[in-house]
Amino acid sequence: MQLPRRDSGRIDVAISARLLAAFSLLVFLSCSVDSVRFSRAAIEEDCMSPGDEDANGLADCDDPSCSSICQQVCGNGVVDGAEQCDDGNQMDGDSCETNCTSPRCGNSIVDMGEMCDDGNGQIVDGCDRACAVSTITYMKASNTNASDRFGTRVALSADGQTLAVGAYQEGSFATGVGGNQADNTATNSGAVYVFTRTAAGWAQQGYLKASNTGIGDLFGWNLALSGNGNTLIVSSIGKGSSSGVNGSQLDDLLPSSGAAYVFTRTGTTWSQEAYLKATNPGANDFFGWSIALSADGATAALGALSEDSSATGVGGDGSNDLAANAGAVYVYVRSGGTWRPQAYVKASNTDAQDAFGASVALSGDGSTLAVGASAEASRATGVGGDQADNTMTLAGAVYTFTRSGAAWSQSSYIKASNTGASDGFGAAVALSGDGTTLVVGATGESSGVTGINGNELDNLATNSGAAYVFGLAGGTWSQRAYIKASNTGVSDLFGSSLAVSGDGNTVAISAIAEDSAATSVGGDQASNSAGNSGAVYLFERSVGVWRQRAYVKASNTGAGDRFGQSAAVAADGATMAVGAYFEASSATGVGGNQADNMAASAGAVYVYR
Repeated sequence: MQLPRRDSGRIDVAISARLLAAFSLLVFLSCSVDSVRFSRAAIEEDCMSPGDEDANGLADCDDPSCSSICQQVCGNGVVDGAEQCDDGNQMDGDSCETNCTSPRCGNSIVDMGEMCDDGNGQIVDGCDRACAVSTITYMKASNTNASDRFGTRVALSADGQTLAVGAYQEGSFATGVGGNQADNTATNSGAVYVFTRTAAGWAQQGYLKASNTGIGDLFGWNLALSGNGNTLIVSSIGKGSSSGVNGSQLDDLLPSSGAAYVFTRTGTTWSQEAYLKATNPGANDFFGWSIALSADGATAALGALSEDSSATGVGGDGSNDLAANAGAVYVYVRSGGTWRPQAYVKASNTDAQDAFGASVALSGDGSTLAVGASAEASRATGVGGDQADNTMTLAGAVYTFTRSGAAWSQSSYIKASNTGASDGFGAAVALSGDGTTLVVGATGESSGVTGINGNELDNLATNSGAAYVFGLAGGTWSQRAYIKASNTGVSDLFGSSLAVSGDGNTVAISAIAEDSAATSVGGDQASNSAGNSGAVYLFERSVGVWRQRAYVKASNTGAGDRFGQSAAVAADGATMAVGAYFEASSATGVGGNQADNMAASAGAVYVYR
């Protein structure tokens, strides 16, 4: 799929190679189903004739007087010779009309002011975004092996040109950057792969391992990229070292306490910059379960959903173990290449088994933090409800925190509008770049409705899942939308992963257990013949109103692939990466054979534009 292009003024990050070679350049004032012809007289003849027919020094379709009927979007801004559109080169009569045909999505009419046919008669209604041409890049590890689970996590730089992929069960005993990928003697040690996109396409740039690779460390469990793609933080939740920040990495005294590794890129070369541990490491805390990174790469938040302290708020006593699996979040900051802890963050209503830190998100400037506690048990609904109630098991909650200077404080306590037992609200969270749009996934939510803002209360589709959009205005959060899949199904787990564009107007929501056998974009959603294949749903906000823009599947949909295990979008919403960590092809690299199914759970990633 090509993600439809966004308005250029919305974000100051440009995506290269976004010129689409499949759009028509002519929007006709009068057009029919059978043919596309101009019926007006002199100006149309001048504008559509080869060369500079009206002798004004401008190519005719660059002439402002022709702008109402000549629109170029595909290439070099010139409609050459006898061509009917602009294909990006200067060869006359080179069959551009077949290369630049408009997508025909509906009623066979390209309405005035549009660039494609969206099936209705409304003009200037964003059809150019709704009918974009699709491209899919299929990506595998350079050392594909069964059970590596490549695609467990994905992260994109703001410009969509750098992609990081985690494979937490990869088995090489290599350490550092660029080591031996063929060795397979460190089961489940994990690896991360970095890809970059140029005019020639995607290629792998780096193969990253921990500096202290160990069996069962699960390096690559989670990861995050800075906006420019030059800082990457990777967690290893199985790491057992007991030391603190940049301490000794060699002991294994605290099994599964977890660790994180910071890598930086100079030019095209990656190197490890820091080794991070919790300030109060404990066995089985799973530090690094969730990760978020600010746009400048200088603020990181890491969740440890099984941390056991009973402390509340920010900066409490983390030394006791009185609230098993309550969870915590740790904030680190970088200055001059040196990382240090900034905050130890707990819920305002800490309780055992709440899993605070199951998910985390940071605003672009790193000053707003959202934390999911997917097992929190209050019956409250909405924003600012009763936190002391503990009668709704596994309902879930989200907490937001803000930073002033170096001081963090909790700013809100957020629940679903239809809080229910086992809904898992907060299983995933995502924040827009400015920190004013928050999206929350609740994979266990059970309403059977479809679409936007339907009936939340019917509970007819167990574990179908839902997502909730909240907006911040005047310092107060409020719910703005309740989102369900367009093909809601029992146990689909809609809301499994979330990704949001920089402006908050594009949101990708996955359902890793969705069952359709459709492939690519816009396929048949009603088929349920590929159990747990997974899907991603793309939603767009315009003037405060949300609508579904696309239904996205893998190009090689397979039962059990769990497409949507991870998702990421570029800042402008025009590039999306999706991981399917149980995909089974034994192909390697970019664009390989998708059909062989010879490497169970090897994993794959799909990039859509």
